[in-house]
Amino acid sequence: MSKANPAQPSQSELAVLKQLWASGAQSAREIHTKVEPETGWSYSTTRTLITRMADKGLVARKDVHGLSVFEASVEKVSLMSDLIRDFASKVLELDQPLPATAFASSRLFTQEEAEALSRLLEEDEQ
Repeated sequence: MSKANPAQPSQSELAVLKQLWASGAQSAREIHTKVEPETGWSYSTTRTLITRMADKGLVARKDVHGLSVFEASVEKVSLMSDLIRDFASKVLELDQPLPATAFASSRLFTQEEAEALSRLLEEDEQ
């Protein structure tokens, strides 16, 4: 996965990325099955969103045994660090990022990922 974040994802795109980060490479149908209860999207909406995400560089498409599968092209901790910094600056008008301890109990991060996020946010403070 690339560490560079080609584009900041929308909330809809984040739903897909979270699914890919949690479960790895999946077909559009598998992604749809997981995100549909939360989003209420039709399969065609999910498929269109994934195609646009591929165009933006957020996901990569691979053909495996004749089936297209998608995986996240952006690294979770790096992207979340960027989003947190952006939120802290633009929304909260903070000169420094939010403390990483605010995210310690997040179900999105493993312990290792939370520690990596903390290091990234601390680097920005220095």
